[in-house]
Amino acid sequence: MYWQKFKQLDSTRFKFILKGLIVGLLSGVVVSTFRLLIEISLDRVIKMYQWLHFHPVWLLPLVVVSICLAGVIGLLVKGEPNIMGSGIPQVEGQLDGDLTIGWWPVLWRKFTAGVLGIGPGLFLGREGPSIQLGAAVGQGVATRLGHSESEKRIMLASGAAAGLAAAFNAPIAGTLFVLEEIYHNFSPLVWMTSLASAIAADFISLNFFGLIPVLHMRYAYSFPLHLYWELIVLGIVLGLLGYFYQRVLLALPRWYGHLKGLPRYFHGVVPLLVVIPIGYFWPHSLGGGNLVILGLATKLPSFWPLLALFLLRFIFSMISYGSGLPGGIFLPILTLGALIGALLGTLFAQWQLMPAMYIMNFVIFAMAGYFAGIGKAPFTAILLITEMVGDLRHLMPLALVSLVAYLVVDLLGGAPIYESLLNRLTATPTPPAANGENDRLEIPVFAGSPLEDDQVRDVQWPQEGLLIAIRRQNRELIPHGDTLLRAGDMLIVATTCEQRGSVRHQLMAIASQPKN
Repeated sequence: MYWQKFKQLDSTRFKFILKGLIVGLLSGVVVSTFRLLIEISLDRVIKMYQWLHFHPVWLLPLVVVSICLAGVIGLLVKGEPNIMGSGIPQVEGQLDGDLTIGWWPVLWRKFTAGVLGIGPGLFLGREGPSIQLGAAVGQGVATRLGHSESEKRIMLASGAAAGLAAAFNAPIAGTLFVLEEIYHNFSPLVWMTSLASAIAADFISLNFFGLIPVLHMRYAYSFPLHLYWELIVLGIVLGLLGYFYQRVLLALPRWYGHLKGLPRYFHGVVPLLVVIPIGYFWPHSLGGGNLVILGLATKLPSFWPLLALFLLRFIFSMISYGSGLPGGIFLPILTLGALIGALLGTLFAQWQLMPAMYIMNFVIFAMAGYFAGIGKAPFTAILLITEMVGDLRHLMPLALVSLVAYLVVDLLGGAPIYESLLNRLTATPTPPAANGENDRLEIPVFAGSPLEDDQVRDVQWPQEGLLIAIRRQNRELIPHGDTLLRAGDMLIVATTCEQRGSVRHQLMAIASQPKN
């Protein structure tokens, strides 16, 4: 009797968790190696610039090497343009059905170009490329196993979670980032597979780099309640500066377009040359920014050096990312947030509005708030900083600053930065090949949307899609014309691979509008 019951159990989730573990282990090895090579390269580059102070004659050969390096990266980018930038918009486009990208060209080209581009000390992060590398691993595993398109997307999403987990040793934030920012819904199969993959990748990464959190800083003082108004001010400042960051970042391609005669894939020569004087005079400012953040905890500079460092980081991070070099903005955003927190905290301390011992609290809170405003992913921001710093005692102020920054950017009309980058990327989209294969997508019914409390027959369904099921809590309902849609329902819609992106956009336009 027990054997009969065991055979009747649904093993789908168990199988996907096992596959997620495989993807996580493989992604962990790939991303940890990627991260290790970048850290080794950055360490050697900083020592090289310190040596150049005593042998400046070698600066000229360094210029030649940088130009050759830009040429190598340019050829890699020319062969596969989808490795440009962080890679997160490309992963999101794949999951939406707007982009079709081969996993192997992305995997080896992104890995190589990422190490060559980030290693010299440019203000680029490793996390975006790590997410795309993990997603490519997941896609590759699904392809080798002969999965359907919907199953490939689950494996791709789990690989993305593994990539972020291995890059920052943050498995919970990696899972939540995929659900909140990339996949845009909390499908049980997706989050369980992604969590398994993130845990496995983090296990591998911890064996590479040890158990100490990536941004381990001591800030033992709990922020007092009577000063919480200062956190609201901090959130407002972060929201305003976050919106400004979005505007500047999205304008970069237009600015780089003025470089007539220089091919787009060769724009990386600009930051690779500009980084030479920065490395010569300020070698410890190089890299994605984790050294800068940890440096604030060791010795906090005064206001004017902090302001100069912030301006340097802001301007050169824009130059670096705008060139299209394979590198992310995740860690540079956290670095800028930390500097904003240090600047405002220093001012408050000088004005005797706050004891100086709370400046480090401002540094931590501002990292979460700045990312929450720019990425419009507050839950990810809160958990990411908590995991990276390794302290669970300050969730309330983290949440307050993140919420205020998010609201400010939202009121100003700012969109999630990765979604904006994807919209620009798919302005002239590459449609999926018309292979005639069936596909399916999941659309959530949000509270307050026009779909809530409507009958199925009253909805203007896209002609290319067919509603085949409604997932309600732990049940799947077969819909008919009289079925009433409720908030929290997950609509399962069948379509074809080539029409998936179009159907999804039409349904999301209906489901996400506020109810009249």
